[in-house]
Amino acid sequence: MINLIKITKSFNTQKVLDELDLNIDPEKITVIIGQSGGGKSVLLKHIIGLIRPDSGQIIIDGIDISNLNDKKLNEVRKKFGMLFQDAALFDSMTVGENVAFPLNEHTRLSKKEVNKTVNEKLNLVGLKNVTHKMPSELSGGMRKRVGLARAIALDPKIVLFDEPTTGLDPIMRESVDELIVATQKRTKATFVIISHDIESAFTIAHKVAMLYQGKIVAVGTPDEIRSSNNSFVKRFIKDLRGQGSGIRD
Repeated sequence: MINLIKITKSFNTQKVLDELDLNIDPEKITVIIGQSGGGKSVLLKHIIGLIRPDSGQIIIDGIDISNLNDKKLNEVRKKFGMLFQDAALFDSMTVGENVAFPLNEHTRLSKKEVNKTVNEKLNLVGLKNVTHKMPSELSGGMRKRVGLARAIALDPKIVLFDEPTTGLDPIMRESVDELIVATQKRTKATFVIISHDIESAFTIAHKVAMLYQGKIVAVGTPDEIRSSNNSFVKRFIKDLRGQGSGIRD
């Protein structure tokens, strides 16, 4: 579904991505983990075409988007949904209007069809009877659910997540993890998640990729990453254990 080949990106003299290679499997959850400020967000923006690489190829569903013009790139972007770190809901719109936004922008569905789809997507993420509420009336976890409902409104092949559990307490983090897993199973979409929360990664991922110094230094199942002999991976896990992250063996 997604194939990154020798992606290099520098900003001024700082090399953020350094001939990075990564294959992302279709219909699976891949979590890209690494230190804060280590280039995860830059990598995510490359995948959706918001940033162009200095060199390398980004293959999305068989199409190299590295040098596409804006019109063709926008066509490829229709394959994507995106859940931002803070859900990025429109505060002036109701929940229903937020979820309906991509449907109204990109389809010619009738109002009745839009409302039906909005309710279906909200039900899918475990929300009912909230279409009339404003984002300010929702808890942080509920906002994440609405954001995910909006992200999957157009039935995208790929859904990107930017630090979905950041700022959540342990109970809410577990709830969001369960939501991600359940939604991926139902939609069969390809989920790509960037996170520095390795506990969450071990819980939800089919595959974990570790980003360090601009390269993917380890890729594998959660069990394979846990038992990795890579020195950075071992140190990363050890440091989080030392901070009391609650990582389980």
